[in-house]
Amino acid sequence: MNKEWHEAHPMPPNATLDQRVSWHIEHAKACACRSIPDSVLRELERRGIAAPSRGKV
Repeated sequence: MNKEWHEAHPMPPNATLDQRVSWHIEHAKACACRSIPDSVLRELERRGIAAPSRGKV
């Protein structure tokens, strides 16, 4: 887990779908501690955005 990234980038409380999508995209680039949730993956697909590889900057 990338503790420094997590401390600097908390998920906003009651995050909107746009905030969740943005957060998970950046999270996947910086940290490989967990997978992107299915709901966010579906939204990425709906938007035509490829899911980022885990831990890739």
